[in-house]
Amino acid sequence: MAVEPSALSALPPRKGPRPATTGREIPHDQLEDFSPPEIREALIARAEALPGVFMTQSQVSEPSSLALRLDKTERAFEAFLHPSVDEFGHIHGSGFMHLTVPIESLGPLTELGWVEPHPISRRPEFPSSIVMLYAPRDADELEVVATVMRASYEQAVR
Repeated sequence: MAVEPSALSALPPRKGPRPATTGREIPHDQLEDFSPPEIREALIARAEALPGVFMTQSQVSEPSSLALRLDKTERAFEAFLHPSVDEFGHIHGSGFMHLTVPIESLGPLTELGWVEPHPISRRPEFPSSIVMLYAPRDADELEVVATVMRASYEQAVR
């Protein structure tokens, strides 16, 4: 089932304060919020179930990150973490993700507390749609994160 663009702005707000991130240019830590192991495993299973997605070690992030890849030669610039590779997202060890989102959903997802723009998106050679999607902490948050991940996937396969 396709994720309508309006569905992302209709998601529930994330509870609690925004996670503290390292503040580095390329952040890889979410310091106080993380996914319990069973939630992260369920997130990985959801990613693996997306048609055509295969998962390997990330080529654009730390080696422990699991990349969400597509076998596709023509890529929309805004749909991938870096236009030279086939990775539209990756899952970090703590459960948070770096991925691309439809640009029109960036504002609403930020206001709802689910994402923050990735600092690397300020560079012109990277899409401005790259975000840090906070780690799901329970089954309800997993549903939200899976919806955002599905929208990212749909953008990548267009």
